[in-house]
Amino acid sequence: MSNFKDFLNYAINQFLTMRLIDFIDIILVSCIIYYIIKFISDKRASKLALGICMMLLLLLISEIFEMNAINFLFSNILQAGLVSLVVLFQPELRSALEKIGGAGKGIKILSSSKEHKSNKYAVTIENISEAAQELAKDYTGALIVIERNTPLGDIIKSGTIVNADVEVSLLKNIFFNKAPLHDGAVVIRNQRLYAAGCFLPLSTKEDIIKDLGTRHRAAIGMSENSDAVVIVVSEETGTISIAVDGQLRRNYDYNSLKAELSKFLHDDNGENAAVLSNETGV
Repeated sequence: MSNFKDFLNYAINQFLTMRLIDFIDIILVSCIIYYIIKFISDKRASKLALGICMMLLLLLISEIFEMNAINFLFSNILQAGLVSLVVLFQPELRSALEKIGGAGKGIKILSSSKEHKSNKYAVTIENISEAAQELAKDYTGALIVIERNTPLGDIIKSGTIVNADVEVSLLKNIFFNKAPLHDGAVVIRNQRLYAAGCFLPLSTKEDIIKDLGTRHRAAIGMSENSDAVVIVVSEETGTISIAVDGQLRRNYDYNSLKAELSKFLHDDNGENAAVLSNETGV
């Protein structure tokens, strides 16, 4: 009992001597640890992380019981493993760093007035929503990627530059099943249909519903590798879905899609900015 009181008194004394900067330091470290755990748990590397934890546990046990052979073996494996981890986590690390860099992106300077930009932005959302609804009615598959803060230059290079206004008829013509570019995705950049026939990275997540095909896996993969909003129309069921941040939301119509896109994207004081909704799901 006395040991517990001593520990409690020590803890209280330490707490009372803490400075404001110490609290900020603890909060920042806690946030970093939280996002590292979240980053690992959301990716396919979670099982690999569990294996590394097991190795660290074995290394600790070998240190305690002075098991020199095992300690030597795991110490060298872990040292070499740090380099291997960078290679294994390369796609995830790149995605995370791109999103961090995109969060601090500066204001885009546009020549038109704020009112004009807001109206054009609203028209773009309306045209995308209307096109998705009409494509869904005809059971025509489609992939529409809306670029936000993460530049999609690599994706655009894989397709054909169009650089046209976002029109319903243009989207329908591109995704018509006999059109040469219908199998790829279109990329919307700065409220322009910038490229078509683009190839997207496929998601490697193991928990994706088996009924979902390549388009949906590509939409999820694109949203995992960037902060883009991806609209996908199923060729088999005519279902409209949205993929954001590695999560897929389904069963939209014109009105709900328009409302959801308006939540994900908005013009803020003339900036072509984006807001990520807190609601996600599969």
